[in-house]
Amino acid sequence: MKLSGNTILITGGSAGIGLAFAERFLQAGNTVIICGRRAEVLQQAKEKFPSLITRVSNLDMESERIALFDWVTTNYPEVNVLVNNAGIQQRFNVLKADVKKDWSYFNKELTTNIEAPFHLAMMFAPFFAAKEEATIINVTSGLAFTPFAIAPIYSATKAALHSFTMSLRLQLSDTSVEVIEVAPPAVNTDLGGAGLHTQGEPLDAFADGIFKGLEEGKQEIGYGTSVGRLRMSRDEIDGYAANMYQATKHMIE
Repeated sequence: MKLSGNTILITGGSAGIGLAFAERFLQAGNTVIICGRRAEVLQQAKEKFPSLITRVSNLDMESERIALFDWVTTNYPEVNVLVNNAGIQQRFNVLKADVKKDWSYFNKELTTNIEAPFHLAMMFAPFFAAKEEATIINVTSGLAFTPFAIAPIYSATKAALHSFTMSLRLQLSDTSVEVIEVAPPAVNTDLGGAGLHTQGEPLDAFADGIFKGLEEGKQEIGYGTSVGRLRMSRDEIDGYAANMYQATKHMIE
């Protein structure tokens, strides 16, 4: 994709990976729109980067996703890049999860991580296909390839988004729309809760690495430990996932 002169919508753009991407896209000479659930966090992002355009949007709701699409395409019809970044991670023990009482808690991970990016990509795809150049970037995870057993829904949703991204890329291959997958490793953000990823890759180094991949024209971009995981054999995946579970299962016992 070209890295300047775009109008870019980033979901979950008010903090963490989304905001780091927003900063770099602004620096490269793009118009950047970010959305998120919390108005106060969006305001903090705008105070840090005044040229950001912000929109409060709860992507768990179908009506709000449609409203976001309509608002962006009406007010910023030049929009040509969608970054599906919003996501949540929940760690739990399936033997202790009260899904009869609290299914809405677990279902939120499905709607945020699968339903929202699928829906947005499918709305924007035909809009983008009418443009000379456009891009959809789906942010998955290294866990799409090597599941993290204590975050089973998160891992499964990212695997689903990886598969969807592959299909989307093939369906749009004869159009002007480029489809890119970014698969982060653990990154030092507040994903899943403050303090859970302090041993992850430094955010700035990660974001710089991803932008290097974009500059090189890669369609599937990993960083750090996720690079090798994108091409592991099935036997390697089984071993990696088992070892990771043994090292972390105490967190949900």
